[in-house]
Amino acid sequence: MAIQLKRIYESSAEDDGIRILVDRLWPRGVSKEKAKLDYWLKDIGPSHELRKWFNHDPDKFSDFKKRYQAELESGEQNKALKKLKAIVTEHKDQKNITLLFATREVSFNHVVVLLEILNGF
Repeated sequence: MAIQLKRIYESSAEDDGIRILVDRLWPRGVSKEKAKLDYWLKDIGPSHELRKWFNHDPDKFSDFKKRYQAELESGEQNKALKKLKAIVTEHKDQKNITLLFATREVSFNHVVVLLEILNGF
């Protein structure tokens, strides 16, 4: 089993395995049918305030990462992170897990932080 990252705008593939959207907002122009999701963990995304402050600025990524990790330690985001870890545990020996996101920025986003957490889990 591998955990991989993919933009939701890319076509789904057989090797995606379990497809999980980890954005707080539904991506524009993507139908639920086209998304082919197994899960949508919208509460795992960064808060609106943090997302706006960060604005995918690479210079802010280090601070964003710390603030986002702090958000994931409590409330609805923590519940969603626990759910994500349970999904990974349930499928770890069976299928790949694909974390889906909408942003064009693939190197500096919250999904990179989630992947680091899951790889250390």
